[in-house]
Amino acid sequence: MFSRLFCLFAGDPLLSRAWEIAFRFVPFVLFFELPLYLLVILGVLRHGLARMNELPWRSGYYPSVSCIVTCYSEGEAVAQTIRSLAEQIYPGPIQILPVIDGAARNGGTYRAARAMEPVVAAMKNRTLQVIPKWQRGGRVSALNTARNFADGEIVMALDGDTSFDNDMVERATRHFEDRRVVAVSGCLRVRNVRASLATRLQAIEYFLSIQASKTGLSAFNVVNNISGAFGVFRRTVLDAVRGWDAGTAEDLDMTLRIKNYFARQGGNFRIVFDPEALGFTDVPETFRGFFLQRLRWDGDLSYLYFRKHWRSFSPHLVGWKNFFLMIWTGLLFQIVMPLVIILYTVYLLAVYPPLFVLSVLALIYLFYLVMTFLLYVPFVVLLSERPREDFSLLPWIVLTPLFAFAGRINNAFATLWELLGRGHEDTSMAPWWTTRKSKF
Repeated sequence: MFSRLFCLFAGDPLLSRAWEIAFRFVPFVLFFELPLYLLVILGVLRHGLARMNELPWRSGYYPSVSCIVTCYSEGEAVAQTIRSLAEQIYPGPIQILPVIDGAARNGGTYRAARAMEPVVAAMKNRTLQVIPKWQRGGRVSALNTARNFADGEIVMALDGDTSFDNDMVERATRHFEDRRVVAVSGCLRVRNVRASLATRLQAIEYFLSIQASKTGLSAFNVVNNISGAFGVFRRTVLDAVRGWDAGTAEDLDMTLRIKNYFARQGGNFRIVFDPEALGFTDVPETFRGFFLQRLRWDGDLSYLYFRKHWRSFSPHLVGWKNFFLMIWTGLLFQIVMPLVIILYTVYLLAVYPPLFVLSVLALIYLFYLVMTFLLYVPFVVLLSERPREDFSLLPWIVLTPLFAFAGRINNAFATLWELLGRGHEDTSMAPWWTTRKSKF
């Protein structure tokens, strides 16, 4: 079989049907993916140069911080989150506001949060106020409830199953000394990376798609999303946009609303991604759990773009740079491309013999394997705060092209489910009586 494969490619590279299909594939990659890789690489290098010239000291700007921690069924794990916030090496005041959504049914999480009250009370400049929402209302409801209690100049929206490095608050808040900065997206890493093969592959994905990619985009002030599990906002900005809006995908929804608001005010604003403000979250430990999670995430993207924020596809609302990136990285890269990949794969299987199809797919696999390796290694060197742990994942890179392909197939089904079946109404992030009331 392998000799036949070799002959297929090497016999006559200009006439081989394998190369014919490969050449059809290459422009697709060049126009949609390689330019994005180049943009990210340039942004990471620009970030590295800026860090080299950054002064080693910080001014005396230490604003008050309110940390809203949305909780649902974390149980004892919420204590780890609260402790990681209370033990921050930050001289300013930190207010910790865990909101227990559906506290009547989640007594374990509520009790675990309350048990941390004497621990936090003993710490200087730290306060803990546990907010029970007895009836479940969803993540957005929890965020807006806690916003009424938050008194910090900076407000953080955090997940209850996420813990943080002890310099996270210091790293995230330093950017707000620049009055143009309206929000900071924190960097999420995988906490349970050693739990399974699925978590290892997600750890590689998180590093490339969040820590590296968003660092690159931030260098050009085109951050595409403020993470829902780790978003940091100037309090006046939340007041200006009137808090979070009902429905799913509240993180991208908030990002688009902020861009809409400030673009209308003149456009002189910045959303920063900080790869040094680190949070560690638990990800699904099984492939089934991963695909179900992404079915919701990817479907919510289609819901926002096609139902709720279709008017945002305007340079007058988000500015030319953000408009271009929304078309490119959002609409084309995350919605159109997965559908095209399915059609392309079905076309191969229907038209060409199995050996030929296998040869083409092998070529595509090798391309993505080489690209992943060439991106992962230098990015770890330039950005990772834990390079030894990240390099230990190198053997699993051989599976990342297959993992990414399966993810894109799942993405395509999520898009179709949203467009044909309004999948955003069937979400685990909020009860049906909340999502069905949304006009979208």
